[in-house]
Order: sequence, then C-alpha cells, then structure tokens
Amino acid sequence: MAQWLYRIVPSRPAMVSDPTPGEQRIVGDHFAYLVALRDRGILILAGRTQEAEGTFGITIFEADDEAAAREVMRADPAVATGVFDATVHPYRIAVARDGLGE
Repeated sequence: MAQWLYRIVPSRPAMVSDPTPGEQRIVGDHFAYLVALRDRGILILAGRTQEAEGTFGITIFEADDEAAAREVMRADPAVATGVFDATVHPYRIAVARDGLGE
C-alpha cells in the first residue's frame, strides 16, 4: 500500500489562537477522525507545528491510490467543512524509528 501525506492549514489564521465554538467542535471531530484512522491501521502519524503564526499540520497515512488518498483527506471533518485547507501528496517514509510506518 502506498503512503500519502496531506498538509492542512487553518483557513482562518486566527482560529489557532481564538477559535469559535464551532471551530473548536470541528477540530475535536478532526482529532477523533485521526484516532479512528489510526485504529483502523490507516494513519501512520499526524501532528502540527507549534508556531502561533503560520502553523500547519501533516497527516501521513496509507491508501491504495491517489483517489483513495483524496477520499481520506476529504472525509476529514475539518477539511470537509472548510476549517482547514488541505493538499494531498504522494509520500514515502525513508528513515524512521523501528516499527514506524511499517
């Protein structure tokens, strides 16, 4: 199975420091979605940079092909609702700790 990365950025930059209640709920749904992907064996890792400005997140996961990878990305509640803008990229882990990405 191929590896993929989707990169997310807040569509409203101030959302990181001053989220609306709706954005908070959707980010919670986003986190639950990532946990579900992990539990299904799809997600390899996910996280975000810690800058107050210009932050972005990455999700590295497995999918059969680009169409399937786009479906994983588009099914993310924060992407689907427009809270995050996202792009998908083919990816391959080259070096990792034992067990990561296998």
